Amino acid sequence: MATGTAPTGGTLAGLGRFCFRRRRLVLLIWIIGVIAVAFAGFGYGAAPDNDFSGGDSQSARAQQLMEKHFPEEQGDRLTLAVKAEEGIDDPAAKQKIEKVIAELADSPVTGPVTSPYQDKSLVTADRRIARMTIPLSDKEVEKSEVKPLVDTARNASGDGVTLALGGYMAEKAETPPQGPAESVGLLAAAVILFVAFGSLVAMGLPIATALLAIVGGLALMKLVGHLVPAPNFALTFGAMIGLGVGIDYALFIVTRYKDGLEEGDDPESATVKAITTAGHAVLFAGTTVVIALMGLLVMGQRLMTGLAVATSITVLVTMIGALTLLPALLGFTGNRIDSLRLPRRASRRNQSVGAPSQERRTLAERWAGAVQRRPLVAGLLAGGTLLVLAVPTLSMRLSQPDASVQPRDRSSYISHEILSEGFGPGYGAPLVFAAEIDSEGADLAPLVETVRKTEGIAYVTPPRASADGRAVTFLAFPVTGYQDEATADLVHKLRDDVLPGTSGGEQVLVGGPNAGTIDVADEVGSRLPLMIVVVVAMSMVLLIALVRSVTIALQAAVMNLLSIGAAYGVLVAVVQWGWLGPALGFPAAMPVTTWTPMMMFPILFGLSMDYQVFLISRVREEYERTGDTRAAVARGLARTAKVITAAAAIMIAVFTTSLLGPDVSVKQGGLGMAVAVLIDATIVRMIFVPAVMELCGKANWWMPGRRAPKTTSTAPAGAGEATRV
Repeated sequence: MATGTAPTGGTLAGLGRFCFRRRRLVLLIWIIGVIAVAFAGFGYGAAPDNDFSGGDSQSARAQQLMEKHFPEEQGDRLTLAVKAEEGIDDPAAKQKIEKVIAELADSPVTGPVTSPYQDKSLVTADRRIARMTIPLSDKEVEKSEVKPLVDTARNASGDGVTLALGGYMAEKAETPPQGPAESVGLLAAAVILFVAFGSLVAMGLPIATALLAIVGGLALMKLVGHLVPAPNFALTFGAMIGLGVGIDYALFIVTRYKDGLEEGDDPESATVKAITTAGHAVLFAGTTVVIALMGLLVMGQRLMTGLAVATSITVLVTMIGALTLLPALLGFTGNRIDSLRLPRRASRRNQSVGAPSQERRTLAERWAGAVQRRPLVAGLLAGGTLLVLAVPTLSMRLSQPDASVQPRDRSSYISHEILSEGFGPGYGAPLVFAAEIDSEGADLAPLVETVRKTEGIAYVTPPRASADGRAVTFLAFPVTGYQDEATADLVHKLRDDVLPGTSGGEQVLVGGPNAGTIDVADEVGSRLPLMIVVVVAMSMVLLIALVRSVTIALQAAVMNLLSIGAAYGVLVAVVQWGWLGPALGFPAAMPVTTWTPMMMFPILFGLSMDYQVFLISRVREEYERTGDTRAAVARGLARTAKVITAAAAIMIAVFTTSLLGPDVSVKQGGLGMAVAVLIDATIVRMIFVPAVMELCGKANWWMPGRRAPKTTSTAPAGAGEATRV
């Protein structure tokens, strides 16, 4: 990277200067633009699309067949589960049950309800447990319309009778909003910034920039949803990621601005220098995250494409905010950036300019020196620790959350428990068999009997023909539940072994929500390696272009893969193995949500590259000034340790607050990303990077076709400012 003072020309310099001088215009454009986009996006944005089906999987084809030939059976349904200790025929219990059935049937959003007193197949042999299927009306039913139905069943429970509503809409209706998670994350970020800067004004700039950009980004995300639909959790993830990167990007620029003022620059020059140095790194960092997110497109799943586009929009808007809105705000702030300081920080005002305090510099350089004296030992310990943490990843299972993993006080979980007790654990995981037939007289009885006799099948319903006589369907209930690995094995066995060996079985499709979840998990498992290769390759190309070193790019790729693998391992241990799960808000051990590892990888790889850029750019500057790799690493670490630590702490705080929310899938993603950032900022940046760079020596800077850089033992003050963060 070039040495010398920060450039006064160039696109970024011109942008920073324009935004500083025309700060009122820039601020006005941002405010009016965000208000307009927010009005359009939040008022007329696209509704979320949570359909994970699609593609050419067997479950997707089965769903298409059912929609074509059995349209009357499509649509959302609720299931009322009843458990009566004295039996449902007890007079008091019967009166209560019939009253609830009548109230549910009278709702404007429900269809006809068949009473268990009319259909014996809806009741267990001992008459203690019953079930009723309640179809919802054809119109789009809102969760606010279903919540009173859930409350009706819940409020009627008591005196030995338990009633509970289950089903997707029941789960959705009783799931509380995300709540104060983002607010808590914002508060934590504010505290960290205040401690880092020691000034309320300096603290407020990154937060104001990030908040305005996030509002615009989320609103724009909803508008783009009309073209590329995204799931409902895209907003939560967009807010979480946007808040983290938005504050981090602004943090780096404000830090560089403060350094410029302390070095004697006037506010405009300090702003231009901050945008041409830290802003350049922010531009690369944001681009890396967006490109990494676009790696989700190779998964070939419509919903993942929507999620990638949606979150990329938020990152792009926050990056643009850091490069345009923040310089304008710095223009208003000027030399008052340190106003409202912490009293204890005032005495440090006269410390050496442009460098960490002697105590902090010595501590960081001593740490780096200790690692560099035993680089092989340090590298092996760091790498070994990451590999050990990554071991649980080998047993990762993917699935979608169902009622069995909901909080124990939820109606949907209570309904699941009642039905599992009365009709078996597989009642909530039915397999839908569907086939098109040539004539109404087609006999599938032998096939149905073969499925009934298959090990792992609890019972099978009689086959039913469609109204047009062109298709037939029946249900099979496994003996194991939705989240059990044995259920997935059963689906594969039926498809691969049982049906192909039965007359007519080749034409039968196995579908249903359970099979759909299994198909998506299988597809993710097969495509995830391709996505990893694409993301790593694209990110390496960008990093080579920035740092002009193939070696450092390879180091970054390997270290990032190890740290993400370790985060995956911790996630599996907590979520799937149940280690500390209840303490962290996971009601029960469960498989990892299908989309979580897909979403985590590109985000974490992009964020890890961010920290790599901020550290290596400073190391590179020191190396080109002195030619001494060991000193360059120690000084680079000392120069960036404080700001990287603050940035990582903000990310960890924001991601960790997702554990306060109700969505177990979002919790998984937040936990995994918080762990990954913690590992990256400690084991990787503080141990692995200095150890590996010490072992590589001058080979760190290898680039095909380039001669070794000219170095000098000393350089004028300000050398390398073009790359300083």
